[in-house]
Amino acid sequence: MSLDIVDGEFMVLLGPSGCGKSTALRMIAGLESITEGSLSIDGEVVNHVDPRKRGIAMVFQSYALYPNLTVRKNIESPLNAKDVPPDDGGPPRRLNVEERNTRVVEAARMLDLEPYLDRKPGALSGGQRQRVALARAIVARAKVLLMDEPLSNLDAKLRAQTRAELIDLHERLGGTVVYVTHDQIEAMTMADRVAIMANGALHQVGTPEEVYDRPANTFVAGFIGTPPMNLMDGVATSGGVRVAGAMLSAAHDLADGVKVTVGIRPEHLALVDGDSPPSSALAVEVRAVEWLGYESLVTADLVEARPTDPQASARAAASPGSDASGSDSSDTKTLVSDAPIDHDDPESVGATRRRVILRADGRVNARNGDTVRAVPTSGSVQLFDAETGVHL
Repeated sequence: MSLDIVDGEFMVLLGPSGCGKSTALRMIAGLESITEGSLSIDGEVVNHVDPRKRGIAMVFQSYALYPNLTVRKNIESPLNAKDVPPDDGGPPRRLNVEERNTRVVEAARMLDLEPYLDRKPGALSGGQRQRVALARAIVARAKVLLMDEPLSNLDAKLRAQTRAELIDLHERLGGTVVYVTHDQIEAMTMADRVAIMANGALHQVGTPEEVYDRPANTFVAGFIGTPPMNLMDGVATSGGVRVAGAMLSAAHDLADGVKVTVGIRPEHLALVDGDSPPSSALAVEVRAVEWLGYESLVTADLVEARPTDPQASARAAASPGSDASGSDSSDTKTLVSDAPIDHDDPESVGATRRRVILRADGRVNARNGDTVRAVPTSGSVQLFDAETGVHL
């Protein structure tokens, strides 16, 4: 992989388990040997530089705390072990007692650890121990702060709170952060840029907006987003692309008949009245409707577009205040053939599946087995090469 990280940037390495993101982080830290290529920090090649002299601090997923020391002493330990940059500027030096205490209290307050400063790690929960490890890395004010899934052991509420605090801390203190996670919410909310990895390879680097709005390939498209982008088999035509009998508008310069993979985000599929659906309406058979209060997620299977039964359409109409939806209860429906996709295997990025997910405001009054119609919003259809999965 080849990756340039700008000074002061919050870079997130994102990918599924086993993709190599933690190994890459450990190479930066000096905990793994680099067998080929070079690693530079602040313009200096550090392949063979001792980890203690690289100007980095690291938060491990496994805590790595001193069990015989209190929380206060654990947080303070890097300040006692080496020279660090003082808050008032100047070259690195050993901090005095007052300066060390100020940093320890500041980090403890930010991570809600003040009540536990005099306890030892054995008396803390897993989430509390992880916060101690995070505080210990923060106080050193290192040039590069490395974080290996530091929020993985926190509960949902504290995870959201800590995300916001880490963003605020980075804004106040600056410094470069390299953050490893498999959680795309952390990546999308915290990162200046995201580097998406799979099977040891770098697939795309860009801002959260760039990787979400224009994924480089079907692996990225299927990995980014909750729910992820819908991927369907299609055929290019002079007027756009045909998917399961529906004619979708899409700009391209492909010859007629070329097979493509069509990508549409769940929020870009709008349910429509089934009495007279447009030619761009996709017919889908409902498998599940999940109501989340503010929205509904409709999981469905693509079917070949067919004339709609008006009575079934009326039955499956959306509730007041939500999108309308059409339905077809006919027994003569042809499911689009299913080809499984493995998002963890970028070698299979050309494979697609028939299942799609739609995101609609409010409630959707449809039942399992109903056929509803969905139209892509203008400009939302993206095309990928059917063989390589590369964005066209």
